[in-house]
Amino acid sequence: MDSLPKRDANHVPLSPVTFLPRAAAVYADRTSVVCGGTAFTWRQTHHRCVRLSAALQALGVARNDVVSVLAPNTPALYEMHFAVPMAGGVINAINTRLDAAGVAAILRHAAPKLMFVDYQYIRVATDAFKGVASSSLPLLVVIDDIDAPTGARVGELEYEGLVARGDPARHPPREVVDEWDAVALNYTSGTTSAPKGVVYSHRGAYLSTVGLLLQWGVGHEPVYLWSLPMFHCNGWTFTWGVAARGGANVCVRAPTADAMYSAIVDHGVTHMCVAPVLFNVLLDAHRDPLPRAVEVLTGGAPPPAALLERVERLGFHVTHAYGMTEATGPAMVCEWRERWDALPAPERAALKARQGVSAISLAGADVKNLKTMASVPRDGTTLGEIVLRGSSVMKGYYKNPEATDAAFRDGWFLTGDVGVVHPDGYVEIKDRSKDVIISGGENISSVEVEAALYGHPAVQEAAVVAMPHPHWGETPCAFVALKKEFDSGAGEVSEEELVAFCRSKIAHFMVPRKVVFVHELPKNATGKVQKLALRERARGLRPRDSDKKKPDPTRPATMTALSRL
Repeated sequence: MDSLPKRDANHVPLSPVTFLPRAAAVYADRTSVVCGGTAFTWRQTHHRCVRLSAALQALGVARNDVVSVLAPNTPALYEMHFAVPMAGGVINAINTRLDAAGVAAILRHAAPKLMFVDYQYIRVATDAFKGVASSSLPLLVVIDDIDAPTGARVGELEYEGLVARGDPARHPPREVVDEWDAVALNYTSGTTSAPKGVVYSHRGAYLSTVGLLLQWGVGHEPVYLWSLPMFHCNGWTFTWGVAARGGANVCVRAPTADAMYSAIVDHGVTHMCVAPVLFNVLLDAHRDPLPRAVEVLTGGAPPPAALLERVERLGFHVTHAYGMTEATGPAMVCEWRERWDALPAPERAALKARQGVSAISLAGADVKNLKTMASVPRDGTTLGEIVLRGSSVMKGYYKNPEATDAAFRDGWFLTGDVGVVHPDGYVEIKDRSKDVIISGGENISSVEVEAALYGHPAVQEAAVVAMPHPHWGETPCAFVALKKEFDSGAGEVSEEELVAFCRSKIAHFMVPRKVVFVHELPKNATGKVQKLALRERARGLRPRDSDKKKPDPTRPATMTALSRL
């Protein structure tokens, strides 16, 4: 059998770019992209991407050149996920929530050949250029509003003009020769350190896309609402995945409640992805029940079971996934089991809040004791670090070999997330390793304490961090934002009430020793809660006097003994 060689007909490099010409051939007249009053078919989208690829090559984009984009979810950003790699380049979709300094840091590090900027972000881009050496400045291309052009320009290059004058006869799309070549460069959110550039391969992006479509059960012709920013891990690979299924991309410039609910009704949305923070946006709008169920994939911070239960009452059918930039998006999916349908709603929501089982694209996912690299027992209680291995794991951190080496150990990628494995094999995150609260030698999961707080009907947002304690070393401190109807300043909900509520839900030693009410939790540019800022604030706080008078009788004996040392 070894005498059978690889041939061009039976060994083709894997690349998500191949989904586009297939869509143009198979789904030619189906709607591909909708944005306001503009709509394209897959034949048209393919034609536009081929012309844009030619224009990029004419501007000097070569193999492995970075092309940066600062834009909301628009047809242009969607098209560039195909056109840039078709030109041999590497797409770098920049977080639109960054300020000029943040954008400048990425430009200095990525050194893009071109930068596309939406007309709404021209000021941010031009200010960012001031922080980049003139010799390293990329060519700047403005993306005007496709529905109602404004005429905004910076220089001569404009997106639709490039599409119009691209000449595929002179510059045909470049074929992917090596599937290990880079297809995308994404920067981490940098909550505790400088953001790192994560590099995806064509192979990894292809496998992640196919695997997620299969595990989420996305059939042909989905209507996908872009409520998730495309700059988040290339839209969790759905920039390519919707093309693979011949679906329609419904683009909205901002995921407001009005925009999302209108799109669901007007276009018959079947699928959407959201970060958990958007659940509150949907819940606060108080709309009528949905005309039909909408499949929702959520990831990011572990969503509390109480929050999942409330959002499903609106008609959203939620699937929980776990992932990270370094894993090309989702790395685990909470695959639903039919027998769970018979369970009461709170139990179903608790099961959905788990992170689930390994993504199909991975060769393995586990929870290990990093001291021994042994797998933790499947008892739902023993903590370890979640580790991954497989082709969908990043190539590495761009221009950062030290960080790349530190992220891999013994054939595994270390996620930095602490979790447990339940007897059924489903993984549940308990915390980020840096967020675990070690109180009297016992580990306390901030996620578990937050989940208890979210069960209170007045709580809109909650974050729990470590606070100094004179006996236990550190103890939980909760920062809580109340729902609007409770946040009137009249004191309807007190610290004592929330503490008592938590005592009825979790072990007493896990109960917050301090509750700080805030109008809104601080978040970074990707919407993640900035726990580092909360930890800094908590360092200056002290537990309530009533909690310092006597040892907690629910604490393990080892912790009581430690307190005497």
